[in-house]
Amino acid sequence: MTDSIFLPEHLTNRELSWLEFNARVLEEAQDESNPLLERAKFLAIFASNLDEFFMVRVAGLREQTFGGTAPQDVPADGLEPISQLHRISMRTRQLVGQQYACWNESVAAQLEQEGIRVVAAGDLNAQQNKSLDKFFSQRIFPVVTPMAIDPSHPTPRFHNRGLYLAAMLRRRAGIGPAEMFAVVQLPQMLPRFVPVEPESTTEFTLLEDVVGARLSELFGGYDIVEYGAFRITRDMDVDLLEQEGDDMLRAIELRIRARQRSEAVRLEVSSSLSAKLQNMIIGEEHIHCGGIDSRGYDEVYPIDGMLDMTGLFELVKHVNRDDLFDPPFTPRMPERLGAGGDIFARIAEGDILLHHPFDSFRPVVNFVQQAARDPNVLAIKQTLYRTSGDSPIIQALIEAAENGKQVTALVELQARFDEANNISWSRQLERAGVHVVFGFMDMKTHSKLSMVVRQEGKKVRRYIHLGTGNYNPTTALLYTDLGLFTADRDIADDATALFNFLTGYSQQYQWKKLVISPLDLHRRTVELIDEQAERARLGKSARIIAKLNSLVDPETIQALYRASQAGVETDLVIRGICCLRPGLPGISENIRVRSIVDRFLEHSRIAIFGTGSRQQIFASSADWMPRNFERRVEVMFPIENAEIRRRIVEDIMPVYLADNQRARLLKSDGTYVKATCKAGEEPVRSQLELLGRPSSSSLGKSPKLADGTTAKPSKQASKGKKDAKPKTRTRKRA
Repeated sequence: MTDSIFLPEHLTNRELSWLEFNARVLEEAQDESNPLLERAKFLAIFASNLDEFFMVRVAGLREQTFGGTAPQDVPADGLEPISQLHRISMRTRQLVGQQYACWNESVAAQLEQEGIRVVAAGDLNAQQNKSLDKFFSQRIFPVVTPMAIDPSHPTPRFHNRGLYLAAMLRRRAGIGPAEMFAVVQLPQMLPRFVPVEPESTTEFTLLEDVVGARLSELFGGYDIVEYGAFRITRDMDVDLLEQEGDDMLRAIELRIRARQRSEAVRLEVSSSLSAKLQNMIIGEEHIHCGGIDSRGYDEVYPIDGMLDMTGLFELVKHVNRDDLFDPPFTPRMPERLGAGGDIFARIAEGDILLHHPFDSFRPVVNFVQQAARDPNVLAIKQTLYRTSGDSPIIQALIEAAENGKQVTALVELQARFDEANNISWSRQLERAGVHVVFGFMDMKTHSKLSMVVRQEGKKVRRYIHLGTGNYNPTTALLYTDLGLFTADRDIADDATALFNFLTGYSQQYQWKKLVISPLDLHRRTVELIDEQAERARLGKSARIIAKLNSLVDPETIQALYRASQAGVETDLVIRGICCLRPGLPGISENIRVRSIVDRFLEHSRIAIFGTGSRQQIFASSADWMPRNFERRVEVMFPIENAEIRRRIVEDIMPVYLADNQRARLLKSDGTYVKATCKAGEEPVRSQLELLGRPSSSSLGKSPKLADGTTAKPSKQASKGKKDAKPKTRTRKRA
């Protein structure tokens, strides 16, 4: 395939593809085979995802359209920013309509049948209103601040994603204007779902209803003419590179503050809010609402129901009904690590693969904790992108430094929306004596790497952990990821060189096994694809299987199209954005794409090139996107151990390719259809298969594997939920 054949119509727009991913999240809420509170949780995940999409992606398009800035990545599909905004708006309104229909007509109604009610203000009885009066006077009244808006009371700065009540008031007595516009912010520290009676875990009413019914107590001397709720989403993608300063920590803190002053990109209003009140907010915030100046783009979203459905996370948390959740599970401990003891001795025996959350994340924590306490350990080096606030890994690094070991932590301060947390615990690490560095100003360090340097007799040996996910024990229960323990000398040399690059800009090293971005990952990825294309042209066996979060990079897509034209059979499991169009005649007929959205967030990145003895297998921290190739420090690492290679090729990837319950198949027009069981096939739900089967199990025949053979999950594994041992309930964000 020549470059001239690669046309914009061969690609799907990145932003529209993301919206279709979130549509698949919404489908999980609409799916009545899912437990009821899991469906409510998916509604909250859908809303949270959409918030972030507007804060970052829509904000960027808006700035390109109305602010004249150049895009960081020019869309290869050729769609202009204003056209993207219009299409995003249209599709978003469709999806939000489906979201509220799902809640109002299905989930809320079925919860009520289970005795769990969200009671409207008009349906409360006298006893419940009395209880809420007490709650208002004791918990709400001392906290909230009534804010009049007039020339002597300027409009407050509405917080990003804060929930507000807007009201029109008429003076009955006393001083003040005869008619007044006012707002009340609903404090985030108060419960969004207020029990209608103390300690109730089954009946709630919304905080905005409690406050709205008692506005007259906040604005004494005024009658409440009308009121309604609104919520503003702001541009939260303030560019660090535009800020001057020598101190990266200080620059990040300035960025966090700048976000609170950023422009509004979306206004959500309750459908009961009058045009007059809406226009007051629109005028104050300079929101586009379809006029000539806004080129027809409308940023106002009327909502028929409760605003901010991320609040359903709180409802799910308060309801104590295990029968309405997915069955809990216990991650399994790999056999070689199950007995405890010296983890370094186990790694020295051979590489160990962990497939989270099916395999426990505990060995990763043990790895750092044992290193902190082992008198033979000389040094620990660790990258940290996102981690939990009470992370045992952070505590272990602090303990190691206090024990006199040389500890270096590469903290990525630019991990979006985690900056404040990362600043906090980076300072804790520094106070304990950890050498903390923040990577590069112009790119994020997204690689997942930990190295322990240990004195063993007269030799020094290095032990490495490489991963596709973050060093976060909480998300390790919610995301699917791979982690590899190894003591391979070449990988250890590469890991040492990478840390030297991150901490001291050390370069000109000849990499042995690791592939690093922004140095060589893009070129190597395209090269691996082209190698398969060349083999196919020569009549040799060729195959590509890849599992990623997103596929956006035009050059990589072009290479996959070349491989397809050469006859390479290619299967892609792409959870989120996929700009490639499979099945285009003469372009991508040999490419199949599926997305799996289920209980756990699919996050692992795996790539398999070739078949048989020439097969190459990699795991990576990077997706195939321009940002990962060009503006992040990423690591792709080879899988060389024969047993681990077999496990990936026979036990892991075939299950994903066989999924006919939670997989969606991408069509050439950019739409997705649910996979279905064909005649003679058994139902296969990949995540339940992986939960229910021991890590070393084999598979029988069915879908084609990377080496040209076939495999499918066992019947025993297909039984699903009842095979999972109960203990840990999970929460996730898609």
